[in-house]
Amino acid sequence: MSQEPRQNLQLPRHVAIIMDGNGRWATERGLPRAEGHRAGVEKIRSVLDFMGEHAVEYVTIYAFSTENWNRPQDEVSGIMAILREVIEEEAQALHERGVRIIHLGRTDRLGADLKEAVSNAQELTKDNKRMTLSVAFDYGGRSEILEAVRGLMRDSISPEDLDEDLLSQYLYTAGIPDPDLIIRTGGEHRLSNFLLWQSAYSEFFTTPIPWPELGPQEIEEAFQSYHSRKRRFGAVDTGG
Repeated sequence: MSQEPRQNLQLPRHVAIIMDGNGRWATERGLPRAEGHRAGVEKIRSVLDFMGEHAVEYVTIYAFSTENWNRPQDEVSGIMAILREVIEEEAQALHERGVRIIHLGRTDRLGADLKEAVSNAQELTKDNKRMTLSVAFDYGGRSEILEAVRGLMRDSISPEDLDEDLLSQYLYTAGIPDPDLIIRTGGEHRLSNFLLWQSAYSEFFTTPIPWPELGPQEIEEAFQSYHSRKRRFGAVDTGG
């Protein structure tokens, strides 16, 4: 995973991805939905390589939402098994490529084996600096904000001392810059409870391509779209 100097094309520092379409991709091919999730996990590897080649420093992937527990139990169990397997197989490889792994979300509902795998991966990669891969698993944006508020209350933070920077320090993403670009595959046009606080000024790009089929062409299109937008953050553009 190389990092090339940024040239004239303005590229995002942090890309967040809603990986949608795994199940539909499998169903359309007459495969079990679990095979779609496996194909989706395998796709992460090539996408990270592409991001690294374009000097993206932070990648956040939406792997499993708090609402996904409502899916059929066999599908949930399959996703858990696939994730544990991939973490155990890929953590060392990502470590050797300088990738730091961070988990965003709850851990209390994860099985002991998966929780241990997540903890081991984070510990192994904690000092890496080439790229940060944040995996949002059992994650929900509203739940994250609620937990942040609870933390502020536990620490007896007074209303007068509370500002946006302080609240951000209580989020799962503390220390990680907000995403510049959010990519959603599968054709939907919503955030689905993903990074609600952090995405206030993120650019949004959606593609009908399902996640297992996402390729360099679609990511380049997302980057071109990002480059073409003027990010004023509420200010007036005084340029020519």
